[in-house]
This record gives sequence, structure tokens and C-alpha cells, in this order.
Amino acid sequence: MTSFRRRNSSFFRAFKDADDDADLFSMDRGATAASQNRWHFECAWEVANKVGGIYTVIKSKAPVSTEELGEQYFLVGPYNDSCVRTEVELLEPHHYVIKAVLEEMRSHGIKVHFGRWLIDGYPKLILFDIGSAAWKLDEFKHDLWENTHIGIPLHDSESNDALILGNLTAWFITSFRNKLEGRPYVLLHCHEWLAGVALILLRMRKVDVATVFTTHATLLGRYLCAGNSDFYNNLDKFVLDKEAGDRQIYHRYCMERAAAHTAHVFTTVSEITGVEAEHLLKRKPDIITPNGLNVKKFSAIHEFQNLHAVYKEKIHDFVKGHFYGHYDFDLDKTLYTAGSEMTVIAFLIFPARTNNFNIESLRGQAIAKQLRDTVSHIQGQLGKRIFEKALRHDRVKVIFHPEFLNSTNPLFGLDYEEFVRGCHLGVFPSYYEPWGYTPAECTVMGIPSMTSNLSGFGCFMQEHIADPKSYGIYIIDRRFQGIDDSAQQLAQYMFDFSCLSRRQRIIQRNRTERLSELLDWKNLGVYYRKARSQALVKAFPDNFSEASLMPRKVMYPKPASEPPSPSQSRSSTPAVSDQEDDEHRPVKFDDEDNPTDDEEDLNPEADQKN
Repeated sequence: MTSFRRRNSSFFRAFKDADDDADLFSMDRGATAASQNRWHFECAWEVANKVGGIYTVIKSKAPVSTEELGEQYFLVGPYNDSCVRTEVELLEPHHYVIKAVLEEMRSHGIKVHFGRWLIDGYPKLILFDIGSAAWKLDEFKHDLWENTHIGIPLHDSESNDALILGNLTAWFITSFRNKLEGRPYVLLHCHEWLAGVALILLRMRKVDVATVFTTHATLLGRYLCAGNSDFYNNLDKFVLDKEAGDRQIYHRYCMERAAAHTAHVFTTVSEITGVEAEHLLKRKPDIITPNGLNVKKFSAIHEFQNLHAVYKEKIHDFVKGHFYGHYDFDLDKTLYTAGSEMTVIAFLIFPARTNNFNIESLRGQAIAKQLRDTVSHIQGQLGKRIFEKALRHDRVKVIFHPEFLNSTNPLFGLDYEEFVRGCHLGVFPSYYEPWGYTPAECTVMGIPSMTSNLSGFGCFMQEHIADPKSYGIYIIDRRFQGIDDSAQQLAQYMFDFSCLSRRQRIIQRNRTERLSELLDWKNLGVYYRKARSQALVKAFPDNFSEASLMPRKVMYPKPASEPPSPSQSRSSTPAVSDQEDDEHRPVKFDDEDNPTDDEEDLNPEADQKN
């Protein structure tokens, strides 16, 4: 049976030392919060509602939130019947104040549900049926206009729903605060503009609560990047009202900007998104709250290496069938990634419109036709050349799979996590990626990845790791150089990776997996706790202290062993300075580099399979 434990020589100890607010942040399942009459509510459109990436953030963070806050912690969102049926246990609340507030809202015709989310942490939920309050929409719009001069068009159903959710949340929080006995301290944390209206209303009505607003990506930023503007080089040049108006999102932009400015504390998920918010929302984040994952550590290093070998064999089986009749390469010299003797197979996996087809129809001419049509659609006149290139028996082969993976897929028979574990490298050189869960997921599974310094993940790793490449984190510079140079850097990194020996890849995977604790919510949860602390200090300065609000910076060191030259280096290049040469030099490993010197143990069986 696979066992999990937290290994020694842990980054976790350093992070624990950095968090010295022991009294406020006791991980005692809410005992400290209850003793202080402290109540924490977190609101998002994605609560128990799988409609976006923030769903992953809220769901994965729930265990560490309940470990700290226990019964004092509630998640608030819209009621989605299909999700509730499979993910929620509907209950009646035990706490008399919660029960009284729900009865009050129900007496006015509002359908509101209480329950528990059936996930790790088992957090309490308050879910509003948005449709049940639609009859009050005109009243809500009039109130928003009279107090903020933000008008919402009739046809914008998404903004209408956001307005209803915000009003219902503000109603609930206000009534709950007023019905509590003693001196309560209530905090509301809202994610994104869809939930942010509640913050505007609470501050507008001077309700005595602390507030936090988190943007995971600015609304206008998403639109500007989708429009192929030179986004980051023009951040200080955009005429914001005009840009929002031209895209018919001015009212949404105003809602988001107002939420950011009315909250006591404003946070973003990464430094790069913080730069974006400072220019587009005109407020610098008070703190960065990076996204984490729930990491389960294996008791021995070789266990995750063995999983890589098992799932790689399943990918091998797919490749044998996919290239049936054209199978002219050695699977032992094949890398699965996104001109050496290695064969590189790149998988492009994302949903796209397709016809239904079975295994047989994916072979031969059917695959060639789909590849021709897809490439032609994307690249226009270049399609024919790319198509012909992809069909040749080249050392680089591209497979496009137009749907997400799951274990019932007749081609792979693998879940996404299993597929990732079977690959050698993940390639995600994003231009606009406020965080980036895909390279983070690779990291916790011990799979090296390529990201960019315009992704939140890339910025975070650059800030906290002394030498990211040594740990299998290749960061492409897309911020300070042109697209051609970035593409060349990406190609060079991929070529360098293909030149690594099998043993070097095993050593690198060990190092990559070691970074997983850096991305664990048990460590990254401290940033959310700091944000809540700042909000409580700002809202209730007489009752909460200013001491040690910001976590100290922790840097992940270089690997213990400093490897010499690689077994195979790149071709000659023009002379460059020592600094530039060091920046672009490939990761170096020595076949004699003993993993035990690197605080790793290596299973000989895994060495043969990987």
C-alpha cells in the first residue's frame, strides 16, 4: 500500500518559522477564532459550482481553511442544482443565528440553502438560489445606481446575476452581524468581480465588518490580451474607460474597480497580476495570495518514480497504435513532452469542436485529415507546409487530442493526473497566465516543466528558488524580449532537455518533486491568513495588533551537489558575457552525480524504467 509522510530536510520547517503569528493563526479548527467571536465568510461564484479555475482554488484550499477556522468558517455562493446533487449534503444549521437569518430571508421569498461540501475539510456552505431573487433585480439596480452611479444593462445576464448574488450576500452578512451577541468580528472575503458587489454594498452601508477582495485576473486585462494588444508594454498607456467601453464591459469594469477600492485589503494571486491590477484597477495589492495544491508526499522517493514508469508504459501503448504502420523509432529513446537521436512526441490536449469518432476512425487518413484541417484553420497558408512536415518520419511528432483526458477514454485509458505522471516534460510558455495550475501540477508530481515569467507560477518560482532550472523549472523570458527570442529560448531549453541521459532525468525529477512542499496549501495558506489579519487590523484597529503582518521571504536553495558539464551540450554560439552565458546555459548533470548526495534515494528498478 502506498504510504504518505512529510519527509525530513523539509522546506515546510522554514515556512513554519516564517509564520510567527501563532496566536491569530492557530491551526486549532476554530477554537481560537470562536474564543474571539471571530467569523469568516468566503464568497465566490465557483463555490460548489464547477464553472472555472477558481473552483480548484476554493476546493483545494478548504482543508487548510477549516483546519484553522473550523466551525467559524463558511463558504458562500450560488445554488447550482446539478452540482449540489453530487457535491453537497443539504442540512439545517445548528447555530441559532444562522438559522434565524435563513428564516428571515426565506420569509421574503429568497431560497437559501445550508449544507456541507462533500470534500476534504467538509466546510459549511450557504448557497443562494439566484432566480428566487430575480423579482428584486430592478430594486437592486436602482439602489446601485443611486449610490455608485454604476448602471447595468438589461441584457447582461451575468452582471445581473452578480448583482443579485452581491445583494443576497450583503443582506445575509448584515443580518448575521446584527443578530450576533457580544462584540463579534465578522470578515467577508470575495473572489473576483462576480462576487465583489457585496463588498461595495457593505462599505456603502457602513456595516461593521472586515473585507478582503481577491482578483485572479483583471476583467479588462483578459479582454486586452485576447485582442492581441502588446499588453505588458502598454499597461501605462491604455485609456481604461475607453478600452472598457469599446468592449461593452464598462459597467463590469466599474464593479470590479469599486470592489478593489472598497475592500479593506486587496490581493492578487501573483506579482505579475499585481502589476496588471496596479495599472488597470489603480490599486496596488496589499499582499500576494498565490494558489496552492493539496500535496501528498510519498514515504520513499522511488514510489513516484515508479508511477512515472507505469503510466509511461500506457502512453507507449497508445503511441504504438497511433503510429501503426509508421513505427520507426525506439520507445526507449522517446520523450513525451508538449535534432538529437531522441524522438520527441508532443501532445496538444485541449477541447475543440470535433465529430464523434472511435479508435478505428482515428487511424490512417482520418488522423491525417483532422490534422490537415486543424492546422489549416490555425495557420492558413502555412497549414500545408506544417501538415506535410508533421506527416514525415521526423524525430519530432505532434499529436492533437481534442478533449480532456479521463480514464474512460478508449485511446489512453488514463486520467489527466496519470497522463501527466507518464510524461517527461510539461510545456506551458504562457503569455497571459495570472497563476498557472498546469505547471504547478507537474511540479507536485515530479515532472519538470517549462513556464514563463509572465505566468504567476513562473514569477513565484523565480522569486523563491535560487536556481529554478536545476529543479526542473525552465522559465522562458516573455516579458523582456521579443517573441522570436522567446521561441528560440524555448527551443533551446527543449533541445537541452532532450540531451539529458536517463539517469540525469531521474535526478531532475527527484529535485522537481522536492519543490512540491513549496506549493502545498499547508505552506501557502499563510498568505490568506496574513490577508485576513490585515483586514481585521484595518477594520478593528483597537482590537487587533499590527505586529508581523507580512510573512518573511523564504528562498529555496540550490541543489546540494553542483553538477559539472552535461553529457551533451548545445552547438557553438556567438560569444556572450559570463552573465548572459550563465542565464542561457543548459541544466548540467553528471551521470556520476549520486542522488544520495542530493538527499535523494533512488530505486534501481525505477532507474531502468524511466
